[in-house]
Amino acid sequence: MILLTRKAEFSSAHYYWNDAWSAEENLRVFGKCSNRNGHGHNYTLEVTVAGEIDPTSGFVVDLKELKTILEREVVSVYDHRHLNLEVPEFKTTIPTTENIALAIWNRLDGKIPNARLHRVRVYEMADLFADYYGER
Repeated sequence: MILLTRKAEFSSAHYYWNDAWSAEENLRVFGKCSNRNGHGHNYTLEVTVAGEIDPTSGFVVDLKELKTILEREVVSVYDHRHLNLEVPEFKTTIPTTENIALAIWNRLDGKIPNARLHRVRVYEMADLFADYYGER
C-alpha cells in the first residue's frame, strides 16, 4: 500500500458562535473569533489516499482526476465563501478547523476511484491544523 497526498488551497471567512450560549459566553470562549462579521483565512488542504500502484500507469490514483474531485467537492464550494452563511454543513455546525476537516472528509469519502481516503488535513494557519482519519 502506498500513501499519496495532494494539496489544494481555498480562502474562506468564518466566525465561531454557539446559539445556545449568550453573547458574553461566546465572547469568553471564542474571543475575537466570535465577531459575527467573521474573519478570513487562506486554508491549505492536504488529502491523502491509500492504494496499490497500478502497474500500467505507475499511479495509485489518476492525479488529474484527484485534482478535479478536490476542485469540485471542496474548493469550488468553500473558496471565497463565508462558511457560516454559504456552506450548508456549517449552518448549524461551528466551522472550526476540526469541523472543516470532518466536513471535507464527508464530501470526499467514497468519491475517489481506485483508492481509499486515508487522511484529511486542514491548515487554518501555518501553526494550526487538524487531521481526520475517518471513523476507525
